[in-house]
Amino acid sequence: MKILVACEYSGRVRDAFIAQGHQAVSCDLLPTEIDGPHIQGNVLDVLDQEWDMLIAHPSCTYLTNSGVQWLHKDPSRWDKRVDACEFFNRLLDAPIKRICIENPIPHKYAIERLRGRKYSQLIQPYMFGHTETKATCFWLQGLEKLNPTSDLKVQTMALPDGQRQRLHWLSPSPTRWKDRSRTYQGIATAMAKQWGSV
Repeated sequence: MKILVACEYSGRVRDAFIAQGHQAVSCDLLPTEIDGPHIQGNVLDVLDQEWDMLIAHPSCTYLTNSGVQWLHKDPSRWDKRVDACEFFNRLLDAPIKRICIENPIPHKYAIERLRGRKYSQLIQPYMFGHTETKATCFWLQGLEKLNPTSDLKVQTMALPDGQRQRLHWLSPSPTRWKDRSRTYQGIATAMAKQWGSV
């Protein structure tokens, strides 16, 4: 299949699909971290190039429930929320048969702007071989829910917060947001193996 992995600079999901024999291309405003097929630019400019599947990871900064408090502390974020939701909606409405949009749990103001479209599935890294928690939502169209590949919940919950929520507790740094946004390898592999066989 011809697969577009939007808003991905890490190359993890792209390379997982390539490993399964697909023609996958990542697209992001940033250059790719790992050499491979990559479009550096605005993904909205390439949505109409007859893709078989879109997997997108749009920025969650103004949409995530964990950051809703900042809407009330910084009024400028309300307009940024509108722009973020418009971008999200354009990805969901892309002329592509199979779509997965990935994001954290959204706040109610985001869901309103997403025309009430709620996520189809919520997963955790521990369902895919990682002893960590990070609630991740999928908005799915033309794709089945992703089946867990391993269940490490018991082991994960026995770990201290700082270990099982490693990404949440990362020290402030210029690259913190990048470190938090990379797709877990176990999830990328599951996507490629399960959705790559449809």
